[in-house]
Amino acid sequence: MQTFIDTATLQQMEQRKRAMLVNSIGGYKWVSLIGTTDENKNTNLAIFSSLFHLGANPALVGFIVRPDSVDRHTLSNILATKVYTINHVNENIYKKAHQTSARYERDISEFDATGLTAQFKNNFAAPYVNESNIQMGVFFKERIDLTINGTILIIGEIIQLYYPKDCICADGFIDIEKANTITCSGLDSYHSTNKLSRLSYAKTDEQTTTITSAYID
Repeated sequence: MQTFIDTATLQQMEQRKRAMLVNSIGGYKWVSLIGTTDENKNTNLAIFSSLFHLGANPALVGFIVRPDSVDRHTLSNILATKVYTINHVNENIYKKAHQTSARYERDISEFDATGLTAQFKNNFAAPYVNESNIQMGVFFKERIDLTINGTILIIGEIIQLYYPKDCICADGFIDIEKANTITCSGLDSYHSTNKLSRLSYAKTDEQTTTITSAYID
């Protein structure tokens, strides 16, 4: 049996309960840690579940930042330095990753506070999370202020990519489940995954078939 809720009922709900409901009804989401530095090289780390793919050529990703009515360290760092990292969360670090959502003061690095390790490599100015198995170095491209609710869309281009060698397939598919990447729902629920199958490209004159992944040696 289903329960029905309309707009009026949503508006009458207690704020935190409404936020939890609306955040979780959207289903499973891409959850990652975004690493930045300020102009003085002080590191910052924050968990985000609002990331999404925008395009492959160029390789664009986006994420949403809540209204900047208070100091948003990740946002201000990205606007100042123009670079950031996106690091997949895995089963070994998800509790530490979640802890980065706490409101630490600007002079406290979430890397230090949670025990995660900042990793700088290949002359990229933003810190990667050493414990993350899939990492992306991203260059800031565009900020779009959304007037409908005051949130901010940040768009970036992936210019560096790191992943486990045994997780890439011959056709370019990265098996993120094999890399131990997890997902989330709502604001605080984390999930491991169980792949059903990969399916062939859908065509009107052919039946969909299952793809057998061929990993590169």
